[in-house]
Amino acid sequence: MRNKLTRELAVCGFNAVSALAEVHPEQIKRLFLRQDRLKHFTKVCKYLAEQKRLYKLCEDEELERLCKSPRHQGVVAMIQEPELLRMNHEELDEWSQKKQIGLILDSVGNDNNLGAIIRSAAFFGATWVVLSERDKEARLSTSAYRVAEGGMEYIRIRRVTNTEAFISDAAKKLLVLGAHHRARLRLQDLPSLVKAPFGGFAVVIGNEETGLSPGAEEACSYLVRIPGSGQIESLNVAQAATLFLHEISTII
Repeated sequence: MRNKLTRELAVCGFNAVSALAEVHPEQIKRLFLRQDRLKHFTKVCKYLAEQKRLYKLCEDEELERLCKSPRHQGVVAMIQEPELLRMNHEELDEWSQKKQIGLILDSVGNDNNLGAIIRSAAFFGATWVVLSERDKEARLSTSAYRVAEGGMEYIRIRRVTNTEAFISDAAKKLLVLGAHHRARLRLQDLPSLVKAPFGGFAVVIGNEETGLSPGAEEACSYLVRIPGSGQIESLNVAQAATLFLHEISTII
């Protein structure tokens, strides 16, 4: 839940707040938690007290009011609403030179899907997730943080103005794979696509309903499908991202 007046965002869920407290405690402006959660957050409560910031023991009703969800798992942290940095050329060079893994989201619109994608990215050791500035693109919301289960703290999330143009630039330095359910190449063909000089992977995931935009398709190095039984046309975007990340992790 966002507070438009204070520009704060509620982060809820035990794993999400635990990772936030461990990796970026300085981002927490206020912390609200149930009595039974206090023992898990002693360190960050001490830090907040030293910084003269509020932490407060609450009942479930107040926690639900703060995050607008019953799925708070006994703890809510208030942070400044995230301001995403634009991806720059130096970072793209780093992505290539260090042979890192990243995801480019082409109009993924559901915040829960974004959170699930970021969770998988962190699990498989990816470095980047790139979002579009389009108004309908998924955002770093309370639900995205909760579903990411702490993954937000380990992924470098950036934004770009023009996704298709960025994919074109990235394809000059990276192996850019577009997830497409009708592609000729299959996921298990990935090892044959890795050729020297190799500069890291980017996986482009399209919109939940319409898939990749024509411009994004054209800009990718290759289009790749996840083979299935044929009974269902495609997977959820987060599931597809997870399978791509797993396959890539076996190659690098």
